[in-house]
Amino acid sequence: MSGIAGILGKPDKARIVRMLEQQAHRGPDGRGIWTATAGFGLGHVRLATVDVAGGGQPLSNEDGSLWLAMTGAIYNHGALRRELEGRHAFRTQSDAEVVVHLFEEYGPACVERLDGMFAIAIWGEEVGLFLARDPLGIQPLYWGEDEEGNVLFASEIKALVGETRFVREFPPGHRWRAGEPLEPYERLPAHTGELADPDQIVLALDRLLHAAVRKQLAADVPVGCLLSGGLDSSLVTAIARQHAEGELHTFAVGLEGSADLEQARMVAGELGTIHHERVLTEKEVTAVLPRVVDALESCDPALVRSAVATYYVAELAAGHVKVVLSGEGADELFAGYDYLAEFERDAGALGAELYEITAAMHNCNLQRVDRMTQVHGVEARMPFADQAVVDFAFRIHPRLKRRDGESKWILRRVAEQYLPPAIVWREKQKFAIGSGIAPLLEHYAAKAVPDAAFRRARSPKGVPFASKEEFLYWSLFRERYGREDVLALMGRSRSLNQGQRWVGAL
Repeated sequence: MSGIAGILGKPDKARIVRMLEQQAHRGPDGRGIWTATAGFGLGHVRLATVDVAGGGQPLSNEDGSLWLAMTGAIYNHGALRRELEGRHAFRTQSDAEVVVHLFEEYGPACVERLDGMFAIAIWGEEVGLFLARDPLGIQPLYWGEDEEGNVLFASEIKALVGETRFVREFPPGHRWRAGEPLEPYERLPAHTGELADPDQIVLALDRLLHAAVRKQLAADVPVGCLLSGGLDSSLVTAIARQHAEGELHTFAVGLEGSADLEQARMVAGELGTIHHERVLTEKEVTAVLPRVVDALESCDPALVRSAVATYYVAELAAGHVKVVLSGEGADELFAGYDYLAEFERDAGALGAELYEITAAMHNCNLQRVDRMTQVHGVEARMPFADQAVVDFAFRIHPRLKRRDGESKWILRRVAEQYLPPAIVWREKQKFAIGSGIAPLLEHYAAKAVPDAAFRRARSPKGVPFASKEEFLYWSLFRERYGREDVLALMGRSRSLNQGQRWVGAL
């Protein structure tokens, strides 16, 4: 994935160095800085997954008139390269070089040709600065201005809080050229619900998931799977097992005796993966909270809970692979959350809710997976967030997603081909609950936060906190990111505990 940082205005190299230092964890494999005499500076820290030896950034086109730094992965870079090779001289095998040449050909419209996850910065003396972000916001990008009017941008909030007057999120599916309005180039498709034949949907969805997994397995480094033992990660792993060349490593974490550890073991045994697990202790879970909140750049309780598990499973994976596939996105697309039962009798309302939570993934679960994997130098890829899968999911009638009280009904029909019934029809459990972490943290906060302090505490909005757990996470967050502009960037989860529609104080 990597990380980027840049300045439009006064290209102060020392500031770019500081911004890169704040997100150095995103790029353990290299660092580069390039500055122009005409008021621009660009920096990059690299996590190398394609063209490990030759794909360093920032990089330029043939004559040096364009410079690029990007994060993410372009899955169709091979096809685009073949299209461009007759007109451009390539110096590397990296997907990033494909993008800079594509910009030469198509300008800002080049992003419409990209299949993948990305945040892109391109600069040229004639074209100025160009920024773009992938449609779902899988890759993060933030920007702001300083007191002198310089525009600064970076992959993480922490790189900007000490440099700018305010921090804003560069919105998903948008592109921007300096001096022009911010422009949407891709939006989530409308939830049409036009597809209603279960058998035909299962066939088509199966093909799309295979295509998504197959292209996301492509890398010049080892790839594994995060395996919680739930439906989503198990289905991704089952399909990956069919396409991965050679051994496939899987990773799971949880407290002793937790459901996730037991179920992941069973799935790994069924699929024949090389399985790794880590049994967490209460001390490990609670001690890592300050580190997790700092890296996560959020204090949303549901996100923090799951982030602890993701932090440790990414750390486990980092000892064996550099890229992992994750089941993120299935709950939003296919109605996996328990609270969605309240919409079961109203297909229109269910479809609208799924649209909203999918559109909000960029600063909720996608943010969690990005930050917790990147902090350990691991790149996460999410087949359910593939654009073709997302587009198709919004054409499926909502009644096939939640049917007769069964969440993700149509997805379970696909999974029946690959997994045992005990996994396919396992009741949905949030990652933090299945791993045992959620109840542990709820109990820990109840003990750690004094009653008197909690009674006095008020959120920045002036209202009491909904729980001691929420207050605890806010206290950790406030120390580093307590600014109003940063708090406004934070996503708010709608589901915390089973059957609960979460409404917090923040």
